[in-house]
Amino acid sequence: MVSSNALLLLATMGLAANAAAVPPQPQLQQAFEIEDYVNEDGSFTIIDLPMSNNEDHKCSGHDSYYQDSFRFHWPYFLKPTVKSESLQSKITLDSLNKSANALYDIAKKSKKEYGHPTRVIGSKGHSATLKWIKKRLSKLSYYYDISEQDFDAVYGRVKSATITFEDGLPLPDVKGMSLTPGVEPFLGHVIEIPNLGCDLEDFLPLAPIKKNSIALIERGKCPFGEKSKNAKLAGFKSAIIYNNEKHPKSFSGTLGDNINSTIATVAVPLEQGEELKAAILASKNKLYVNYAVDAYVESITTTNLIVETKKGDENNVVSLGAHTDGVETGPGINDDGSGTISLLTVAEELAGYKINNKVRFMFVAAEEEGLLGSTHYANSLSPEANNKTRLMMDYDMMASPNFQFQVYDANNIDNPKGSEEIKNLYIDYYVSHGYNYSLIPFDGRSDYVGFLDVGIPAGGIAAGAEGINTDNGKVLDKCYHELCDDVSNLNFDAFLVNTQLIAHSVATYARDLSDFPLREAQAEPKTVANEYKYRGSQLIL
Repeated sequence: MVSSNALLLLATMGLAANAAAVPPQPQLQQAFEIEDYVNEDGSFTIIDLPMSNNEDHKCSGHDSYYQDSFRFHWPYFLKPTVKSESLQSKITLDSLNKSANALYDIAKKSKKEYGHPTRVIGSKGHSATLKWIKKRLSKLSYYYDISEQDFDAVYGRVKSATITFEDGLPLPDVKGMSLTPGVEPFLGHVIEIPNLGCDLEDFLPLAPIKKNSIALIERGKCPFGEKSKNAKLAGFKSAIIYNNEKHPKSFSGTLGDNINSTIATVAVPLEQGEELKAAILASKNKLYVNYAVDAYVESITTTNLIVETKKGDENNVVSLGAHTDGVETGPGINDDGSGTISLLTVAEELAGYKINNKVRFMFVAAEEEGLLGSTHYANSLSPEANNKTRLMMDYDMMASPNFQFQVYDANNIDNPKGSEEIKNLYIDYYVSHGYNYSLIPFDGRSDYVGFLDVGIPAGGIAAGAEGINTDNGKVLDKCYHELCDDVSNLNFDAFLVNTQLIAHSVATYARDLSDFPLREAQAEPKTVANEYKYRGSQLIL
């Protein structure tokens, strides 16, 4: 017996063969209500198609993670309108796993230059990541428009940073700050800076500063770049910034993109800072150490990929984003390969549906250098395009190994109206599926920042970075910003749940925004350095 779906397909083929007799599209839609012919999950069962005996050439829609897979697509007017349960059902562990392994292979393209896999901006791994995304989605050109947005970014690489005492003993856990300039090895005099080094006046009591002096500064109050700049203006050759809170490892910090105003600067934990202060006291302010930073900073051009549906109401744009780059130290498969894969998977599956509102997938670059790509894109929106963007959803780190389901704690008082509704959508999903969740603050660590700053409602979820899992007391992602952030670092249970939640969020808002708050007049832009503790994954304070 031939299924009703097969008969529908044959009828459609017959109509196509007799194009002159085809009535206008609205009449076709009246004659064939496609939603009467689809399965519960929105899929079709198609038989007797003379395509290929190769098992790789199926119409299941789950093989699209490989670029050469064949996918049958219906004409747009024959597609079912997107439903959350249907779109979620298309997300499989198999597709997520294959994409993760493919992305790790891409990261290996940087191995010759860096000595290990990485997808940092400017690397072959990152360039190949962009090509991979574009190639996969270009096969859906009947559904999406793809544009590239080039922008200038600052990239820095720290090859090594060392401090050794005169007796040859090294100071442990020394880490070069992001975007620090380098300095040749030298023997320098370490001087503790009173207060926090946030004002040039903090350095004046120490004048005159002799050649080869090193400023020891406590973290706090102002950006690291400000401390480094003041130390340079006061005459110091380099700086050491020590943490003001206990943490076993040195912290990650950035000096910002004003690359000509700072000096070589390293970060050390509180314990090492206290050790240096005690040594200064014991030596009666005559502590000398060997200091060296092998690093460079350069300006490069990188690219945002913007993928937007051809259909849907252009006055109601649903946008979501993930960052395509990682840090230099590893392949970045969880951070944020997982978010990239989630968006890519949902975008591929969404192409099987009709939508009521336009959907924009943003694959942004240079997040790890300080949210540069997302901020550039948000700031580039015209007032009209800004007002048409109803919301932005950020998806960064979806598969942390010791995960918690984290939701950004947005509200409609401190954040653009609609941000709280996004938060509640995530909470309702987790609760309805029997999962615990935790709320995390908007602290500036991901790509929502640029959109909040221009008045666009935003929200997002995460699975956790270097913080502690409050349920078991262990680190959420032990490989955060490390070489071991590879496929083995992914928790696929979290990966599947979070990607299905992303599918739910897209389907919900692509189908209907009638209950979502209307955009309000744009507020004055905020100054990020004064508003957030972080700039991307890097501390700024």
